[in-house]
Amino acid sequence: MLEDLMAGPRGLERAAAGEDLSVADGAEILESAAVHQISAAADRVRRERAGDTVTFAASYYMNYTNVCAASCQMCAFYRKKGDKEAYALEPAEIAARAAAAEGMGATEVHIVGGFHPDLPLEYYEEMIRSIKSAHPALNVKALTAAEILFLSRITKNSVREVLARLKAAGLDSMPGGGAELFHPEVRPRIARGKCTGQEWLDVAREAHSMGIRGNVTMLYGHVERPEHVADHLARVRDLQRETGGFITMIPLKFSLENTELERDGVERECAASYDLKVVALSRLMLAGALDNISVYWVAYGRKLAQVALCGGGSDLVGTAFSEEVYRAAGRPTESSVDDLAAMAAEIGRPAAQRDTHFGILRRF
Repeated sequence: MLEDLMAGPRGLERAAAGEDLSVADGAEILESAAVHQISAAADRVRRERAGDTVTFAASYYMNYTNVCAASCQMCAFYRKKGDKEAYALEPAEIAARAAAAEGMGATEVHIVGGFHPDLPLEYYEEMIRSIKSAHPALNVKALTAAEILFLSRITKNSVREVLARLKAAGLDSMPGGGAELFHPEVRPRIARGKCTGQEWLDVAREAHSMGIRGNVTMLYGHVERPEHVADHLARVRDLQRETGGFITMIPLKFSLENTELERDGVERECAASYDLKVVALSRLMLAGALDNISVYWVAYGRKLAQVALCGGGSDLVGTAFSEEVYRAAGRPTESSVDDLAAMAAEIGRPAAQRDTHFGILRRF
């Protein structure tokens, strides 16, 4: 193991010694380290920081609207107001979906949508309040930092006021979407009309200060360079050390099908070897700051997700009941807790169902 690390980039040695990796270290590792080198180093850190148990949540996804004022080049889900396929859920539909979530055994409802220009803040308050009143045991994990900032702007309320009103309505936690990649060199090329990376982080900081914890994602595999990935992870690490408010990091593989980037000439998605290196680098760069590194099996497929669990990953995110965003980009979605437990068992690892905050609910 040690000889393997010494043959690779020096950052791997520093990671093995428990030192922080710089952006330059991370970029060099992603670009130069062999997959087996970085995966072995990351899996060693995973065992030390997170143990062997593979965790996952029973999660129901609810997309309240696909109407979006932004026009992100990497998104196949959004529609413009007036489009034939555009929708916004009515209260009865929200109630029916929340009931379905609890009926399927979900412990959290993951609520995200587009930047709808006409929905008032009261729409979101009532959506959250109605779910919590009818299903108090469900963790309402709703609205990304990007959505919160959009709501702040269109309603002319401060970010803190928006968060306070949603928390009073029953908001429990926040999903990690909208982070994409923070670096200003790449963000405008993939997320036109969305907040800047620093604005996303500022909203997350405000939420954390109010006791609203959430996840953080990183969308990769499109037009970025290694230093953009390393920069994103370093910024997450810095904020996590400041607030402790992130629950898990979820690297998200970009899905090309039906996106503007596909039409603009991006020819293929990134290789599986790159997926594994990104998961491993996430573990190495966040070591000592954030112990949960999630492998989103919906984006990777089951077999590659299992390999990623052997290279730094410790969590499978969740069952993804009713997931629509990756489905719009051509990915199969949805599984059961037993399916996810079986994925862990096939690689010789114990499995456990968790709640949103990584409390263990059931061991397999």
